[in-house]
Amino acid sequence: MESIFALLIPLGCGCVLPIVAIWLGIREKMNETNQRTQIVLAAIEKNPEMDIEELMRKISPKKKLLKEKLLSHLFSGCITSLLGIGLIILGFFLDHRGGMLSDKLIMTYFAGGILLAVGIAFLAHYYISKQMLAKEIEAEEKRVTSFQE
Repeated sequence: MESIFALLIPLGCGCVLPIVAIWLGIREKMNETNQRTQIVLAAIEKNPEMDIEELMRKISPKKKLLKEKLLSHLFSGCITSLLGIGLIILGFFLDHRGGMLSDKLIMTYFAGGILLAVGIAFLAHYYISKQMLAKEIEAEEKRVTSFQE
């Protein structure tokens, strides 16, 4: 009986959970699209001479600016790097204190190293993209400020 649960838990977490998460995301996007369609159809019924393009622009979701995307990568890099450093420090503490199985201690170091590497990759992506896209970000900011005025 225990072997069945030992098999079902990783299978559920590795296969079923990602499929359900993707399905829920797609379903949410479909519902948003259907709601926007209903709004446009209701607006057309009430006023046939309405400018549809302007209405669609107003109700469509706002796209993230380049700067916002880069800042999200900076945030993700900081969080994962700090988690990785925390796990490595925890491993050192448990190793120094003793009393932990070496397999679990190695897994702690391994998980910390992976998180630290992912965090460093996010931070490197942020700094490289910031340098490469500096002109595009500046142009986008000018465009947004001129649009708001």
